Amino acid sequence: MAGATPARRTSRAPLKATPSRSPAPSPIDYLRRILTAKVYDVAIESPLDAARTLSRRLGNQVLLKREDLQPVFSFKLRGAYNKMAHLTPEQLKRGVICASAGNHAQGVALSAKRMGCRAVIVMPTTTPKLKIDAVGALGGEVVLAGESYSDAYARAIELQQEQGLTFVHPFDDPDVIAGQGTIAMEILRQHEGPIDAVFVAIGGGGLISGVAAYIKAVRPEIKVIGVQTVDSDAMARSVEAGRRVTLGDVGLFSDGTAVKLVGEETFRLARELVDGYVRVTTDELCAAMKDIFQDTRSVVEPAGALGVAGLKQYAATHKCKGQTFVAIACGANMNFDRLRFVAERAEYGEQREALFAVTIPEERGSFRRFCELVGSRSVTEFNYRISDTRQAHVFVGMSISKPDEADKIARSFQRHRFATVNLTDDELAKEHVRHMVGGRSSLAEDERIYRFEFPERPGALMRFLSAMSPDWNISLFHYRNQGADYGRILVGLQVPKSDKKAFKAFLDGLAYPCVDETDNPIYRLFLR
Repeated sequence: MAGATPARRTSRAPLKATPSRSPAPSPIDYLRRILTAKVYDVAIESPLDAARTLSRRLGNQVLLKREDLQPVFSFKLRGAYNKMAHLTPEQLKRGVICASAGNHAQGVALSAKRMGCRAVIVMPTTTPKLKIDAVGALGGEVVLAGESYSDAYARAIELQQEQGLTFVHPFDDPDVIAGQGTIAMEILRQHEGPIDAVFVAIGGGGLISGVAAYIKAVRPEIKVIGVQTVDSDAMARSVEAGRRVTLGDVGLFSDGTAVKLVGEETFRLARELVDGYVRVTTDELCAAMKDIFQDTRSVVEPAGALGVAGLKQYAATHKCKGQTFVAIACGANMNFDRLRFVAERAEYGEQREALFAVTIPEERGSFRRFCELVGSRSVTEFNYRISDTRQAHVFVGMSISKPDEADKIARSFQRHRFATVNLTDDELAKEHVRHMVGGRSSLAEDERIYRFEFPERPGALMRFLSAMSPDWNISLFHYRNQGADYGRILVGLQVPKSDKKAFKAFLDGLAYPCVDETDNPIYRLFLR
């Protein structure tokens, strides 16, 4: 991430689009605005659900405020509708415009449809298609511009001035902030018992400003903790610096919070009212999405899981037990295509999987010796391609139960003369190299390629490896646990022609379904 720099006023400064700057609403003003906010024409009072599985694991009571169940699958319609409900008939007649990464856009589009006015929505080009299509379906006129919210915002201000539209800010507006604050009002009504902390995702700061404004006015003993990704932490950096700072770049995985510059009013409120900040990684975010799914069977978007990710990190860091925490699950506009990445990285975020590069001598029996050392551990991934007559380099993944277990496994391999590199925290390995182990090899003579399926249970993979004759050289091996009932292996074997009968007996005795892929053109193009 580029170094933070001070925010600069220009002729298109963000503050120009906000309604008024004098005077700033007082705490009593915000309490009144929240209590009288007009949100329930379009929003529901979302449930506050217990996350029982996560609560048991953490030893704390975890409650989820289910804003993912709103009509547009996000809390954003609260602030958007409350702002538009305060516009004059003349302003509504001219139409409204907003800049948004998706959820605020849907809130504005739905509100405009309900009020019968025109809505122009400027969205970053990186916005998931799911959100773009949803805005169009609600009648919003979509304009794509820039790669982040801040880029889209600049274009929206130009269109506002050109067409005389009324700007509906996604976060830096007292009416929008008050609309979001109704979430806190519901939380305290739904759970009248003790609450130790509420964890809130931060992009531009509208949600946490509204939540903090209400909680600190009514139950000031409750901590309000903001959560941001490590690569989109504009609010935390601004509070630390004592002034708003602009990020040079923002991470786009949590697109709903990818904001380079927080609002002036939201910064003022956050600096005064928020008790602390937690920064989480992409892997922690993916793990939190999995946690929410396990307790609710709902798939939230990355920004929607920020509260849970921050809660988990906070509880671990402060060694909290027996406390009551609330996390706002603030959105569920998730592209289905991203689920593969989320599932892949969730295990790392929960520190349940370790990756290793292991060097094994290319000599008879060494592979079996390595398998015996792995023993009954659950293998999640195994990639190998013959490339050298002296050494074999294996990429292997294993399930672990606690973070320090990865280093212990690595030391165990090394004690048995298998050179090992722990790749668990290596981004290159996790993102790319794991998919690139392989290729052609001049050493793979008389190679036959087979694709196997086997029941996905502990020990099944090792049973497969142990059943093979030590005289048959493994020249290629690829396995990845996909979370299904059946595992799939691609294996290359160099079996002497004289062992044809013995090899058939091995296949029959193994009783795993298999397909001979030696003549597959893809194998011949890329691996032969």
